[in-house]
Formats: sequence, C-alpha cells, structure tokens
Amino acid sequence: MPRPRSLTPTRLATAALAVIDRDGLAGLSMRTVARELGVSTMALYRYVEDREQLEELVVELVLCAVEAEPPPADLPWRERIAILAGRLRDAVAAHPSAVPLTVLHRHTSPGVLRWSETVLAVLTEAGFDGERRVVALRALLGHVVGAIQLEHLGPLAGGGTAAVPELPAADFPHLAAAARDARHVGAGREFTGGLTALLRGLEP
Repeated sequence: MPRPRSLTPTRLATAALAVIDRDGLAGLSMRTVARELGVSTMALYRYVEDREQLEELVVELVLCAVEAEPPPADLPWRERIAILAGRLRDAVAAHPSAVPLTVLHRHTSPGVLRWSETVLAVLTEAGFDGERRVVALRALLGHVVGAIQLEHLGPLAGGGTAAVPELPAADFPHLAAAARDARHVGAGREFTGGLTALLRGLEP
C-alpha cells in the first residue's frame, strides 16, 4: 500500500513532540504517536523503524530553530560563545521534557553536531586545543542542559525554594538566606549568571 503523502518526517516529529509536551517523555511510544496522528500503530512502522528513530526526528525538529551562522568574528570569544549557548537554550527550553533526548542523540542529531562544530571553531580560534577544548565544550553543553532541566523541574521560584527558609536557622543559616535571595532570581538571570561565571573560568 502506498504511503500517504501527509505523513512526512516533520509531521511525525510534530506529533511525537506534542505527546512529549503534554505527557512528558515517559508518555512517548509508537502507540501514543500513532493515536496523535489518527493512524494505526502498525501504519507508523512504515515510516520509522522504532522509537529511537522517532526520537531522532523529534530532536532535529527542536533544534532546527537554532541559528547555524557563527556569531560575528569581531566579537570577543566569550561573547560569541554566550550567543551560541543562548541560541541552544532558546530552542530547547521551549520543550523542556525533550531535553534528555537532546543529550541521548547528540552524536547523531545534525542540529547538535552543527552547534558543537560552531562552538569548537570559536574555541579553537580563541586558542583552545586538546583536552582543554573538549572540557570546555562539555562544560558549556552541561550548563545549557542542566539550566533548562533545573528551570523545568526545580525552578528558583518553586515550592522547594519556598520551603527552604523554613528550615532551622541554626542548622542551615546560609541555605535559608540563599533561598530568600533566590526568590528574586529569574530563569534568564540564573542562566546568564551561571554562563558568565563558567566562561570567566575557561582559559585557552
């Protein structure tokens, strides 16, 4: 039977992403995506081999929004890296439940590979090489992914932060004080502040 023209890779990925956004990553399966598309589960296997291939389509759909052009070469290297990190965060943060897939498929996703190649090019031009360049790339990716997950699962304005000041002051004085300050730190400030601190510590 010929494949319906309507079931393109983009449509498959869009349906899978809708399931993830609504039900979380645990809700993603061939059956739930087929239901989202209004087709049988067996029909879905005409287009993708398994869930892993479906996940790869989702990752590329999320990351296709990341601008591939390198930042202006006349900017300081730390500013160029900050721009690249911000681009990745903006694309992935719109679908926080899909973040683990970005990490899992980073070696096969063209979007992640393009972003990593651009970051490595900037780091190389700045004088990074060898292990120092590898560690810098991993630290940057870890910050972006970790910041998005923290923002989604444990935001500073969330219940956890609100409960900390109620801890015994004699036992946790610094933690309680930090929690009170954290109430006024937005997700954007948390991300850029952490990124700035990270970049200051990177030296070629």
